[in-house]
Amino acid sequence: MAKSSNDLFSTLRTYISKVTEGEKSPAEVAAALNGWARESADALKSKIHEEVEASVAKMGFVKRDEFDRLAAQVAAMKGGASTKKASAKKAAPKKSATKKSAVKKSAPKKKAVKK
Repeated sequence: MAKSSNDLFSTLRTYISKVTEGEKSPAEVAAALNGWARESADALKSKIHEEVEASVAKMGFVKRDEFDRLAAQVAAMKGGASTKKASAKKAAPKKSATKKSAVKKSAPKKKAVKK
């Protein structure tokens, strides 16, 4: 934090000396300081974002959009699985009916004759 405070004070001193010497008007200095403040804020936001991303990744968390995408994929897979199960259930009775009719058609076994 000390470095950014030093940067701020250094920048302010530079601008004050330019106003005092007549090189810049107070409006120009204010505009320059405003731009500098925006750039500093953007750099700080970027750094915070990077640190949060790194910490979250280390802890094993996922982003909400990644979670939603995976949830949609799982739902799609379940939908495909239930469709396959439904078609398998429809096919199963046909197979068992075929087996039953085959059993009914077979001739009864003859008993072995004892001598």
